[in-house]
Amino acid sequence: MERATVDADEAGRQSLFEGEPRTVLLSLAAEERVPPHSHPERAVVFQVLSGEIELTLDDETETLQAGELVRFDGDCDISPYATTASRALVTLAKS
Repeated sequence: MERATVDADEAGRQSLFEGEPRTVLLSLAAEERVPPHSHPERAVVFQVLSGEIELTLDDETETLQAGELVRFDGDCDISPYATTASRALVTLAKS
């Protein structure tokens, strides 16, 4: 068993465990956006833990509330935008 403490760094991110799958805690202030980027050769699960996030995948935007999650291909351009202070758990698995 591995245990992690959930405290994001000053950039609002924390890798929770070493190795695969990669698991990242994302903390965003209200009205903070992560610029578009991709995670090639990964399958991504994005789960909102608290707050509300508008998640843009390529040209489509979905609003996710706490407790909701989506799964998508990491080749998509992703850009999360927090409408309120938010936290999300992002799991990236090799595809």
